[in-house]
Amino acid sequence: MAETTYVCLLSHVASLLGEELDLLEAIVSNDDNLTYGNIVSVQVGQDNYQTALTDDGIDELRDMLMSARVSIEQWHSFLEDFVDDPDIIERVKNIPLR
Repeated sequence: MAETTYVCLLSHVASLLGEELDLLEAIVSNDDNLTYGNIVSVQVGQDNYQTALTDDGIDELRDMLMSARVSIEQWHSFLEDFVDDPDIIERVKNIPLR
């Protein structure tokens, strides 16, 4: 396994993947959703942390989202399982599947 030499902030990952930041934050807020070590907290101030992902974490998240979007039923089920915020679910539920 290669050593991690950099990570991408979740806001950048959202831009890379064309996803809503709130959706990604909801998914990675439970660190069991991605392989251990792929989610990293970066201290950007005395008491301020931001979430970042390794390259493997970005790939894993991309694959997870692609697998969830195979059908509308599966996408809605995925949202119900991985996102606790009903406002986020409602906002992203109706985005057309890719």
